[in-house]
Amino acid sequence: MLENILLLPVETQIFYAVLGFSWTVYLWEAYLSYRQRRIYRTTTHVPQELGKIMDPETFEKSRLYQLDKSNFSFWSGLYSETEGTLILLLGGIPFLWHVAGSVTARFGFSPGYEITQSLLFLTLATLFSAITGLPWSLYNTFVIEEKHGFNQQTLGFFLKDAVKKFVVTQCILLPVTSLLLYIIKIGGDYFFIYAWLFTLVVSLVLVTIYADYIAPLFDKFTPLPDGELKTAIEDMAKSISFPLTKLYVVEGSKRSSHSNAYFYGFFKNKRIVLFDTLLEDYSPLNKAGEPQPGQPERDETPSEPITKPKNKKQGCNNAEILAVLGHELGHWKLGHTVKNIVISQMNSFLCFSLFAVLIGRRELFVAFGFTESQPTLIGLMIIFQFIFSPYNELLSFCLTVLSRRFEFQADAFARGMGKASELYSALIKLNKDNLGFPVADWLFSMWHYSHPPLLERLRALGNVKQD
Repeated sequence: MLENILLLPVETQIFYAVLGFSWTVYLWEAYLSYRQRRIYRTTTHVPQELGKIMDPETFEKSRLYQLDKSNFSFWSGLYSETEGTLILLLGGIPFLWHVAGSVTARFGFSPGYEITQSLLFLTLATLFSAITGLPWSLYNTFVIEEKHGFNQQTLGFFLKDAVKKFVVTQCILLPVTSLLLYIIKIGGDYFFIYAWLFTLVVSLVLVTIYADYIAPLFDKFTPLPDGELKTAIEDMAKSISFPLTKLYVVEGSKRSSHSNAYFYGFFKNKRIVLFDTLLEDYSPLNKAGEPQPGQPERDETPSEPITKPKNKKQGCNNAEILAVLGHELGHWKLGHTVKNIVISQMNSFLCFSLFAVLIGRRELFVAFGFTESQPTLIGLMIIFQFIFSPYNELLSFCLTVLSRRFEFQADAFARGMGKASELYSALIKLNKDNLGFPVADWLFSMWHYSHPPLLERLRALGNVKQD
């Protein structure tokens, strides 16, 4: 069989090698997910070592939530892999390229206007992806997340948000792509250096402006009010020379009851963003069912019980929030953010360098149905998405391993600040609030978990009673 494959034209070998590797990765991922689903199905009682961390009710809720998510992931992954295979086998990419060319020709653009055709192709491709992915996103939001008490969106809000995301994405993607294609075309022998520098600048600009100009298009950001928490955060930042300039609370509760926190910014202009669902004193979910100002309190009787939220979240108190931020600031102090940027840009430079070597190979284009032309955008897609896929899988695994190492180091940093006990309790609360399942298959965990499992993090924090 191998001899027969080697007798095929090289472009055919490339095509089936790409297809074969794609299905190999999918089957590997499906096997890992199967192992983890087996854990969800069989671990129906709280393990003894988790007895003091998780109550049986929360354990069962998290088990069922993660099982539903895993089943959904299996079917959506199977659909995605099948769709991608059919697109390749039926020549969907060259077909869409010719459609884009026909449309631009009607508006008087000759085939020489490759960038114009590329932008239309990109718009049509992302529109197709958005439409085919919409039913899966709807099911995930309004069935799975709704069933387990996380979804806070209405259908109208969801659809409006989806349209807004598509428009904003196009407003960023199309100008950036057009400039990148132009740089590659005029860059000469060293175009890959100029292309890499351009993508570096774009990524830094986007990271800088995201929370100030892009994120507010979707969520409401308000300054954290003056008070004990704000003062404590500012003091902690000052103690490690973190150049904090602004503190925000984002209204994440209108979208989901999951909680989060992050910081962003470069040099001496750092900002911290806290989700309202993370803050025990600010989360609207904790206030549901409470009497509003001016309203009398109701007596709870068997005939008229007080309405309670379907999935009330606990959130974290101020000391625990400081511990969580101590962990996040540890990433900054230990240079994890800079290291990730350096790794990302080294990888980007390597990929552009290899792209420069491969872009002239006609057989790569012929393999995917482009026998008469070699469009630059299609070359980027073929090489970065298909040819580099084995390398990308290996890199992704290595980054996952590195991320877990960074998480342990950031936890140790927070402990060094004297916040081990508070971080210990915060991790338990966040795991409970987000219905994280604390038992994982070792192989699934090793391959997928960018953050260490809860028990491993708690063990690493040590005996907090001695702190």
